[in-house]
Amino acid sequence: MSRERLAPPRIYAIADARALAPLSLADGVAAMAEAGIRWIQLRAKPAGLLSDRDLYREVESACRRIEGTPARLWIDDRADLAALFPVFGLHLGQADLPPAAARRTVGAELAIGLSTHDPEQLTQADADDEVDLIAVGPVFPTTSKDAPDPVVGLSWISQAGRLTAKPWVAIGGITTENVSLVLAAGAESAVVLSAICSGGSAGAIRRNAERLLAAEGAA
Repeated sequence: MSRERLAPPRIYAIADARALAPLSLADGVAAMAEAGIRWIQLRAKPAGLLSDRDLYREVESACRRIEGTPARLWIDDRADLAALFPVFGLHLGQADLPPAAARRTVGAELAIGLSTHDPEQLTQADADDEVDLIAVGPVFPTTSKDAPDPVVGLSWISQAGRLTAKPWVAIGGITTENVSLVLAAGAESAVVLSAICSGGSAGAIRRNAERLLAAEGAA
């Protein structure tokens, strides 16, 4: 990809290994892509949930399963895996590799996203030439992290876009019921995890995705 300004889809899904179980990551990704989700991030936390070899195989399978579709994959945290596969981007947290170090691993063409949780972090991400996409949150309370950052709320979402010219997405506790509020507050995209990963079957994932896509259309 060319590192021009990204155009995030309105719904950006995280395929989380723990939340998808007993469904595999690759099966979850395939179901999301079939339902029309365009950006999908692969996430396997906490560390050790999957062995490196098992995670490698899941990423390999996910890449194969979405060939020929409009879906694009992001890898959470793991610059080493992002460098090995034809994925679209790498997403980093504040405790992960610095973007400049990750860039040396993944090369010049991959997009790099960075999570931010307050105005200072957002301003720093905006000034970092290696960051292509900024995530802002958590908007609402979330159960997908063992030690979540403090909730920023919709009021911060309505202000965040004034601090960056980069594409940015809102994340944290976003559901079918509140996704339209997040988008109406100014977020370019809403990142969903539990709202799309629940149900334990490919059919449930597709239905979750379809409901989210319908709900964002009401924004």
